[in-house]
Amino acid sequence: MHRPMDEYADGAIPKATRPRPAETAGAWPDGPRPPGDIPDPARVDPAVLAALLDRHGWQRRGGAAGRYSRWTPPGPPAPPGGGTSLLVPDTTAFPDSEDLLGEALTALARSAAPSAREVLVSLAVPSDEIRWWREVPEPLAGAVGWTGAERLHTAARQILLAGALAVRGSAGYHGARHRRRARAALEGILVGPAPGGRELAAFVPVEPGRAVAVRLHHALHATREAVDYQRATGGFEAFDTAVGAGVSRELTEAVVALVRGSEGAGIALEWAPAAGPPEGCPARPEPVEFSPGDLPALRRAGARYLRDEPAVTVRITGAVVRMRRSAPRGAGIVRLRVLAGAEVPHVRLELDEEAYRIAGHAHLVGLPIRVEGRLESRGGFRRLTRTSQVVPVQVDEAERDRLMKSLQENVDQFEEACTGE
Repeated sequence: MHRPMDEYADGAIPKATRPRPAETAGAWPDGPRPPGDIPDPARVDPAVLAALLDRHGWQRRGGAAGRYSRWTPPGPPAPPGGGTSLLVPDTTAFPDSEDLLGEALTALARSAAPSAREVLVSLAVPSDEIRWWREVPEPLAGAVGWTGAERLHTAARQILLAGALAVRGSAGYHGARHRRRARAALEGILVGPAPGGRELAAFVPVEPGRAVAVRLHHALHATREAVDYQRATGGFEAFDTAVGAGVSRELTEAVVALVRGSEGAGIALEWAPAAGPPEGCPARPEPVEFSPGDLPALRRAGARYLRDEPAVTVRITGAVVRMRRSAPRGAGIVRLRVLAGAEVPHVRLELDEEAYRIAGHAHLVGLPIRVEGRLESRGGFRRLTRTSQVVPVQVDEAERDRLMKSLQENVDQFEEACTGE
């Protein structure tokens, strides 16, 4: 039986499962969390909690040296008796350490500070944090806030997808290849709010998402270096080399979407304290920033990637889902749902009269076909050219039943094909 292309064959990027909000503390509630909806204090490392508080701008304001520290939210100090104050033990060696951690987590759950919820997310699911920001003028009475937030969300999604595609393999242009698996690898990511369309945070679980975060780290820095080289010398050689680091047309277009309409934009990445930095990466990566002056280089690089990515010779096994030709006889167009041989969901190909007849008969008896050809980059690797060796492929009864059901659901298309209309 042929494996559908949206199933994992090599396990390179296993599908992430989005935990429920109650399990992850990752939903973004409108009000304070109930005390029962927090991580288990017995499983929280106080050093990790302190590192996350420091990362998110909480202020350490003394405490008993060697025993605990006191933390207050970002911003000016609250008046006496007001605001949130956390006591975080330095270690779990003291009898009251777990009690202090429980009280600190409860206070975080009840805090109105957005950073408190972000700390809880990272405690519940150890995650690498990716942050985007755009420098935009102040909106008039919030009139452009919604548009800015939507633009930021869209660009962030595109950047994450480009990173997931790069994990599947290096290419100047991915097109439709690997896209389903790449999207599946992003399902467990949690995203925070984007107030005013200026900032956005994504929490990428270390398992299984660290490969995406690492690939993005290398690709974004390689993009920045390639842009600098092009602007200084006029050459695009650095963009050619950067493909090996994960740079692609998909990434350059995503960065263009992030920067366009702003006065500048940037991306910062911070590793999960519970997991530490990955091998070969700095403990504190420098943010990567882009300006409107970088857009011409990014656009030209993306166009070169699209133009220069070569066609791929493949042998595809697929189920016929559509047939059409302009006359009762002669060549025709066939659309296949790919079962094996290429990391795309569907391809379109033109077959001569004999091959078209074979494809039609194979479908009518519930069989897929195998065909050789060149998967063209034009159109996003969705078209097969120079086709040859079209033959039916035997499958087991369960697969044949499924294909026959597909025929019954699309019978009108095949009546049209058989009559030549």
